[in-house]
Amino acid sequence: MSIVIKDLAYFHADKELLFENIGFALGKGEKAALIGNNGAGKSTLFRLITKELPISSGEIFCSSPPYYVPQHFGQYDRFSVAEALQIDKKLQALYAILAGDSSIENYTLLNDDWSIEERLRNALSHWDVAHLCNAQKLETMSGGEKTRVFLAGIDLHDPEIILLDEPSNHLDWFSRKKLYQALQDSKATILVISHDKTLLNLLPAVYELRKNGVGYYSGNYDCYKLQKDQERNVLHSKITEEEKALRLARKIARTMAERRQKLDARGEKRNVKKGVGKMAMNTLRDKAEKSNAKLKEVHHEKTNAIKKSLAELRAAAPDPKVMKIDFNDSALSRGKTLIKARDLEFSYGEKPLWSKPLNFLIKSGDRVAITGRNGSGKTTLLRLMLGILEPTKGIVERADFRYVYLDQEYAMIRDDLTVFEQISRFSTVLQDYELKAVLSRFLFFYETWDKACALLSGGERMKLSLACLTVDRNTPDLFALDEPTNNIDIQNIEILTETVKDFGGTVLLISHDQYFMEQIGIDYTIEL
Repeated sequence: MSIVIKDLAYFHADKELLFENIGFALGKGEKAALIGNNGAGKSTLFRLITKELPISSGEIFCSSPPYYVPQHFGQYDRFSVAEALQIDKKLQALYAILAGDSSIENYTLLNDDWSIEERLRNALSHWDVAHLCNAQKLETMSGGEKTRVFLAGIDLHDPEIILLDEPSNHLDWFSRKKLYQALQDSKATILVISHDKTLLNLLPAVYELRKNGVGYYSGNYDCYKLQKDQERNVLHSKITEEEKALRLARKIARTMAERRQKLDARGEKRNVKKGVGKMAMNTLRDKAEKSNAKLKEVHHEKTNAIKKSLAELRAAAPDPKVMKIDFNDSALSRGKTLIKARDLEFSYGEKPLWSKPLNFLIKSGDRVAITGRNGSGKTTLLRLMLGILEPTKGIVERADFRYVYLDQEYAMIRDDLTVFEQISRFSTVLQDYELKAVLSRFLFFYETWDKACALLSGGERMKLSLACLTVDRNTPDLFALDEPTNNIDIQNIEILTETVKDFGGTVLLISHDQYFMEQIGIDYTIEL
């Protein structure tokens, strides 16, 4: 076996449990996806496998050291290309030997790897980052360049075990295709964290990380989805049963309370007629009150148990269709000209972003994707379309329309507010209890209402953005999205997909996620 994990558990520094009872194994050459909701601990598990973090309990065995491509590269910013790929000492030894230093230490460090520099250049060239020199710091690079540097390390080291954490996040479509091909051609044991459904469908098995264990699903993502849909149907049936049980328990509690109240009143009248003394009457009344209190407590415990079971079932089976936004229809007539660009150019310096001026026409109801390589100016073009930026040359004519813009950072969310304060900003009509009901619908339950927005994950920020738009009474004419599926889990992508699919207005989209684009039905593409 290449990777074996037994009875693994991990606790945060504050002793809060992240997950437990984790166990699975990958044989030599096997490939699988590791999925789970935001915050489930997927990246933490990878860091445990690579020994970056200490295990709380359990065991992890790897037949050889894994090669790890992380999701975030901030800790490597001060590293050079050679340092990030862990060949800096080898290169130094090679250069020293070529310069005449024939010490045993240099020969030991080089370990007969005389082609290391040539293989590095070939690997960087394969991933289209040949322009980077060995000494260049990662802090000077884009996210896509950093990812491709680490992917080049796979070609360079030819590892037996590869761990990939959201490897397609910062890649354009051209680089994604190279990644897909590399995964298919590789003979290594590979475990991948990703929400990229095209990539997930290339992997023959799926492991789903949960708080109390791991679920195994044979087949690619589409097969997993079918199995999950079946599980979800069973859960929804259980939810329906629990809802009926809760209504029945409440009805029984009310009926018993009313019956008891009537019996107590009748008993008191009989005692008065019989001439029972005041002290005895008080004693009987105390007994009745204690009996009623005990009965209430029994029913309260029963209803609370059902409520808890219901909350757990709802959390386990969230329905994307329930959480999507039902926008009202746009007031603009379909086919009306919204945005018209003539000889459009934009420059951050002297050189224009695009090789030739842009000309295009966008009408009400169109679904338009803006595509291109990393650094081609996609976000800039979107901001020009919305009037956030003004062109260096040319003209952008815009009709009077209302838009919603979900950028990559979900900037509509204010970090200085709590979750409840944030949603309150978007409604002057709904009462507090109505806003809290909307938050619960988007899985922001009571304990999260006072949570600072600064502490929310990418997926939580996206869901809160949609919740805010739900309570906003102003219907947008245009929905603009910039890489909306980056850094959010599959469950949240499904929520977003349902929302955009059913939106009746105009859609402007920047995305490298082909699966998402197909699902929402793009009409045409502006390629930069």
